[in-house]
Amino acid sequence: MQEVVLETRGLVKAFGAFRAVDGVDLRVEQGELRSIIGPNGAGKTTLFNCVSSTLRPTAGQVLYRGRDITGLPLHRIAHLGIGRAFQITNIFPSLTALENVRLAAQALGGDNLKMWIPAASLRRYVDQALKALGTVGLAARAGLPAAALSHGDKRKLELAIILVGDPRLLLLDEPAAGMATEQVPELMRTIADIRSSGDKTILLVEHNMNVVMSISDRITVMHQGRILAEGSPAEIKANEAAQSAYLGTG
Repeated sequence: MQEVVLETRGLVKAFGAFRAVDGVDLRVEQGELRSIIGPNGAGKTTLFNCVSSTLRPTAGQVLYRGRDITGLPLHRIAHLGIGRAFQITNIFPSLTALENVRLAAQALGGDNLKMWIPAASLRRYVDQALKALGTVGLAARAGLPAAALSHGDKRKLELAIILVGDPRLLLLDEPAAGMATEQVPELMRTIADIRSSGDKTILLVEHNMNVVMSISDRITVMHQGRILAEGSPAEIKANEAAQSAYLGTG
């Protein structure tokens, strides 16, 4: 049995009397690519935000490799080896792709607030940034301002920003959001390559069912704040409750 990398126990997030997440128990194993799907209002994004410490749960726990990380600040989450990419790209448009990733490397390296840093340290951060850009296929565009990149390349840049810290767990919030249809397969290949090239575990929320069914090891279906079904893509396709709640059939 693989190590459980991410786990939630009885996770609840309430907004007044409304429970957006209602007692969710989730287990994601080492090396797994897990997708969370569900109709609008199912609670998947709220669950995702609680897992990544964007929201503090009302009750329950979030554990990373057995350690309780419930409500930890975002910067501490990053230093533990968890990288999160947001649905809306989170980059500096006037800086080059390389500068965006280098700044992320410096932040994780502890040199982000220093006026002067040794040249050797700066070179190390540049090298780390170039490696991350190469991983996502942006090495040739390293010198371009982020604003000049296509939307698909901006999504790749955000991946590079989180990869530069070499996280073991990647949390991806709708990575294909806003992308042209023809750009999506390349991004998905990049994510699949990232996952297969090392010891990465990936949890993603995604609406594009073609993406979910083609890339996932397991899928968690949420409905009304709770887990409705879990299984392989084939099992979810055959699950009548999941079909009815999410796909509108059955």
